[in-house]
Amino acid sequence: MPFTLDSARNIFPNTLAADAVPATIARFAQLSAEDQLALIWFAYLEMGKTITVAAPGAANMQFAQQTLKDMIGMTPLAQSQAMCDLANRADTPISRTYATWTPNIKLGFWYELGKLMEQGQIAPIPEGYKLSANANAVLQTIIGLESGQQITVLRNCVVDMGFDTSKMNNFKTISEPVVPPKEISERTQVKIEGIDNQTILSYMNNLNANDFDALIELFTPDGALQPPFRRPIVGKEEVLRFFREECQNLKLIPERGVAEPTDDNFTQIKVTGKCQTPWFGGGVGMNIAWRFLLDPQNKIFFVAIDLLASPKELLNLSR
Repeated sequence: MPFTLDSARNIFPNTLAADAVPATIARFAQLSAEDQLALIWFAYLEMGKTITVAAPGAANMQFAQQTLKDMIGMTPLAQSQAMCDLANRADTPISRTYATWTPNIKLGFWYELGKLMEQGQIAPIPEGYKLSANANAVLQTIIGLESGQQITVLRNCVVDMGFDTSKMNNFKTISEPVVPPKEISERTQVKIEGIDNQTILSYMNNLNANDFDALIELFTPDGALQPPFRRPIVGKEEVLRFFREECQNLKLIPERGVAEPTDDNFTQIKVTGKCQTPWFGGGVGMNIAWRFLLDPQNKIFFVAIDLLASPKELLNLSR
């Protein structure tokens, strides 16, 4: 076999990912818990001027409602401590519960916390709070990023909070219900300039339709998917779990692509376009490259999803 997982990850090496995103997340992680919480609050206030955050659906929030009720019943000091415990990844009941949630539930939890802070039911950031110099520098970096990169940074900062799941016995993720696939009559078909490969088109169309069972059948048994700035997820069972937990109601808008044969009848294909999430308005899209490696049977052996460094990278299809 000409490809291993490591060699597959290097196809189309000239793809320029948004390295500012993991660098900013790493800087955020070095801040104090108080600065992290204040920075998230200030950043969302700043983003709210240009980006509309969508309210979470009831399905996303049913698992967080009890935790929110518990926090409302706390003293303001205890509320602030609970949020600091999340940022510190402390071993507390709330941090352990939070750690079991999928990213969508965690995002919904912070959305609801923000509303409760505005309403005075949850202790707000103290009036006049001043960020440290380091925290303010991180905030200014976030403000300077394009919108798709901003939401990726803030999403990852929140998702990484809570107790360390590797230290939990019998850890099991709590997921919101899987959205049923769209009816065939409601599905739209993507068109990709330069690409007519049916596997690639089906990947985009099935994901847009939440048809994860059909989507996973496009992969080889040992196929892998590498989300932005993360290690590859290997094997159909694990990839399917990722789709169900993190990819519901996404809207992929591929624009153009290029296909090139490789050794032993494998094919590498790069597609660029945008991805919209259900958490933000339709005007906010992340600039994305999908790098596929297909085996001789036209099955997906590997796909990497890259958040691009700039909009101009959408035109970069070179090897």
